Amino acid sequence: MTPTRWRLDGQTALVTGASAGIGQAVARELLGFGADVLLVARDGDHLESVRAECEDDFPDRVVRAFAGDLADEEARRELFDWIEDLDCGLNILVNNAGTNQRKPTMDYADAEWRALFELNLFAAFELCRYGYPLLSKHAASSIVNIGSVSGATHVRTGSPYGMTKAALHQLTRNLACEWAGDGVRVNAVAPWYIRTRRTSPALADPEYYDEVIARTPLERIGEPEEVAAAVAFLCLPAASYITGQCLAVDGGFLQYGF
Repeated sequence: MTPTRWRLDGQTALVTGASAGIGQAVARELLGFGADVLLVARDGDHLESVRAECEDDFPDRVVRAFAGDLADEEARRELFDWIEDLDCGLNILVNNAGTNQRKPTMDYADAEWRALFELNLFAAFELCRYGYPLLSKHAASSIVNIGSVSGATHVRTGSPYGMTKAALHQLTRNLACEWAGDGVRVNAVAPWYIRTRRTSPALADPEYYDEVIARTPLERIGEPEEVAAAVAFLCLPAASYITGQCLAVDGGFLQYGF
């Protein structure tokens, strides 16, 4: 076992939705493995505070930040113009930015469900396309998409959200096959309930919380760092023969029978 198989030194990673929750945990995990990181999120002030904190905690790493709403097509183009201007290259892309509105199917306005597709799916699709010329310059690079167990089964998150995540899983499989010859591995992770700001309102309902725990074999809510560890592993040279996979980080939820 060579140590370099478990390191990301000299690599640059782009992490979207990086100012909180899973995205921030992923960024910190990749920094811990030696990567330089480009952080992207909408709230510029908060993002800068996260960037500064990461820089303090990982003084040997380069941490840069780009504030932009990736639901906006122009912001997506500007992000990659910025990366090109940095001339830092790109080895890892983590598509984490996403959103949701939990409603019955018939209650969504057109603008609401279309907005879910724009950020959760179309943005990830375009970032993969924009990232490809940079990623394919290396003998080995990696994309990890943050999917969801809702892309594999019904979990009361609303049908549009589940549709976007199922499509993201399929994009992962397609790109893994299409880009394998270019040295680009493409995988996904599918979290169940993770303790983040977004899940707090649902989990604050004691009855609903008990239902979630009852369907989770490990009998607890996951932590962002546990998702981040799975993402980092998929980016490591040690995972060089893994592509096209969707790894559930779910405490056993998807395997739970009646």
